[in-house]
Amino acid sequence: MESVDLARRTVRELNQYLHRQLPGSGIETLEILNPDGAHNIAVGLDGPVEIEVRGHAGYYLAGMNQHAHVTVHGNVGWGVAENMMSGLVRVKGFASESAGASGHGGLLVIEGDASLRCGISMKGIDIVVGGSVGNFSAFMAQAGHLVVCGDAGDGLGDSLYEAVIYVRGAIASLGADAREEPMTDTDRATLARLLRDAAFTHDPREFKRVASARTLYHWNADANQEY
Repeated sequence: MESVDLARRTVRELNQYLHRQLPGSGIETLEILNPDGAHNIAVGLDGPVEIEVRGHAGYYLAGMNQHAHVTVHGNVGWGVAENMMSGLVRVKGFASESAGASGHGGLLVIEGDASLRCGISMKGIDIVVGGSVGNFSAFMAQAGHLVVCGDAGDGLGDSLYEAVIYVRGAIASLGADAREEPMTDTDRATLARLLRDAAFTHDPREFKRVASARTLYHWNADANQEY
């Protein structure tokens, strides 16, 4: 295993190494030491490498990730896995706001809680949260799945499009155009796969399904601006 110590090197130097020297080097696993809450660690990865971050990280860790598997042994700040395309990002602790924002693919696992707007504008990413999520999670979520093993805050799924949300705990309130729907066999199979991939053992039968009522898709002249 190769190591990069951020007590001795800058984040810019780390990312340049990850983009320019690591590909083709034969190194399959790299650990990042002493992250100490630094921002923009391991952004733009585009290769099948295992990254182990040994500590807490700041904003936008593993943003735009492709193919790489990134594990954070700590907490993360805003926008972890923002605009993620593929691969796996796992946070062993807690995540701040906008986790997985605008993600197109791959799997984001947060073992603790996630703050406000988890999964905002998600476009195909799958997000599994072991704890609870804050207000307005999955706001304007367009595609993909958000799995919440704990509780969900107010405004869940506000202005939801085609993403689907599964919640095991209590939902404080649903946002505009979001509604609870019956779980189907397909839902349970999808949820079982996501929980297995995230290494959680919850029973899919314990979850509720939230999806779009599709009343915001088209302008309605008779709605009198009341949506």
